Amino acid sequence: MEQQRNLRVNKLKTILLSLTLVLLFNGCTSNNLIDVNMEVPDNSWMYAKSVRATLDIKDSSKGYNVFFKIRNTADYRYANIYVIARLKGNTLSKSTRYQFQLAKADGSWLGKGSGNLYSNTFPLLKDFHFPKAGNYVLEVEQNMRDNPLVGVSDIGLTVDLVNP
Repeated sequence: MEQQRNLRVNKLKTILLSLTLVLLFNGCTSNNLIDVNMEVPDNSWMYAKSVRATLDIKDSSKGYNVFFKIRNTADYRYANIYVIARLKGNTLSKSTRYQFQLAKADGSWLGKGSGNLYSNTFPLLKDFHFPKAGNYVLEVEQNMRDNPLVGVSDIGLTVDLVNP
């Protein structure tokens, strides 16, 4: 009788451990279809050095979120940044200028800070539906007066599926 009870307890422990592992691994999955990061040489972002990503859209009925990521140093001279985002492919050709706030009016940096670096993620497109399945190219370039734009260490793009 004691042996049967031990078997049941061990079986229950195995089931609970398996269930915990399944939940843990499912919780670690990401909806990121694209996560591209580019280091900016000498922390000086040139007009000609845009960050690019190629998207292979399989289902145009689904919505996609597109984000621009930037890491700047304390050497960045401005409170904001202007960028131009271009999305091309199939019949789509879309170009939009964005302004993003990097610092408050008092000069304190926004975003996550670590030492001399500050990271921000900004939305470019929310719940965007591509007109057709196929390949699209997303490109973001800086659109400030300075060329090069000093104080930018990294730039990137992330594309997520809204409801996987």
